[in-house]
Amino acid sequence: MRRVGTAALPPVALGATLTATPALAHGVRPLGIENRTAAACHFDVPPGTYDVTVRLGGETASSTGVTGETRRSLLPETAVPAGEHPTRSFTVNVRTPEGEPTGPDGTAGLDLTIGGSDPALAGIRVTPSRHARRIILIGDSTVCDQPADPYSGRGRQLPRYLPRGLSVANYADSGESTVTYLANPQFRATVRPLVRPGDLVLVQLAHNDKITDEATYRANLETLVAGIRDKGGEPVLVTPVVRRWFNADGTLDNNTALLVNGLGVDLPAVVRSVAAAGHVPLIDLTAKTKALVESLGPEGSKAIYLYNEKRDTTHTSESGATVYAGLVRDALLALHLVPEGAVRVG
Repeated sequence: MRRVGTAALPPVALGATLTATPALAHGVRPLGIENRTAAACHFDVPPGTYDVTVRLGGETASSTGVTGETRRSLLPETAVPAGEHPTRSFTVNVRTPEGEPTGPDGTAGLDLTIGGSDPALAGIRVTPSRHARRIILIGDSTVCDQPADPYSGRGRQLPRYLPRGLSVANYADSGESTVTYLANPQFRATVRPLVRPGDLVLVQLAHNDKITDEATYRANLETLVAGIRDKGGEPVLVTPVVRRWFNADGTLDNNTALLVNGLGVDLPAVVRSVAAAGHVPLIDLTAKTKALVESLGPEGSKAIYLYNEKRDTTHTSESGATVYAGLVRDALLALHLVPEGAVRVG
C-alpha cells in the first residue's frame, strides 16, 4: 500500500524557511510534502481521510498548535519543555470544497498550518487512514467551518478534541434550514451518499427555520433521520445553541434566545420530540448553552459571541465555538457514542 507523506525534520522553531524530502519506503518514493515553510506544510493528496502524526519540540521550550484546511483546529496549543519531542496524532478529512459546501473549492490536497505562541515542529507524517470513524456534521452557520475571522462555528473547533481514529467531516453551511437543506442537491444528494455504516451524523438545523410550520419542521427532521439510517449511519439530533438575548432579570426565557420561530414553533421542543419518538440520540445543546450563558451573565457572555466585535448575538467567537464544541464532546461521551478515553480534554 502506498504511504502518503513521511518526513523527518530537524527540530526547528518558526522563523526560517524549510524544505523536506520524504524518506524512501521499501524502495518506493511516497507522496510527501510538496511545499514546506516554517509555518505551513502542503501534501498533494486526493480527497479522503488521513492520519497525521506530528513530533513537537526543539532545543528551547515551545508551544505549538496545528490548524488545517479551512481554519480547522486540529491540535490545541501544546507546551513542550526544552529538549523534549512528544508526538501527537489526529485524523483529518480532506474534501472539495474544503470548507462550506457552497463555498469556494479551496486548495487541493492537505494544508496544515503550524502556529502557537512559540511553535516548534520536529517532524510530521501523513498516511491514509484505514479505520477512522467519521463524525459528519449537518448544520448552519453556528456549526460550519467559517472561512474568515472573527467567525468560528463550533464544528470548526470539534476536531481539536478528537485524537487519531476519529475525523470530522463538516458539511454545515451558512444560512441553511431543514427546508433548504432537503431542497438543495448540493446537500442532501451530496452528503447522504457519503454516509457509511458506523458514521455518526450530527444534525443541527433550526436557526434559519424562521417561518417553518411545526408539521413541516417535524417531517423534515424525520426525513433526515430516515435517510441517515438507510445508509447505515447513526443519526444524532442536536438542538440549536441559544442566542445571547437576555430578559431584564438576566434569564434567556424568551422566544428570540430559545429559538421559538415567527410562527410560534418551539423548534428545540420539536427536535426533542422527534428524538424521543424515533429513539434517536439527542444532544440538548439549547439547554446546555442556556445554562452556560445565564451563568456568565450579560457581561461575561459577550466573549462567547461576537457581541464586542459585531454586536452579534447569534454567532460565536473562536473561544465561544471552542467551549460549545467541548459541550458536544462531553455529550458524545455521556451518550456512549464515542468510547471513554477517545477524546482530548483540552
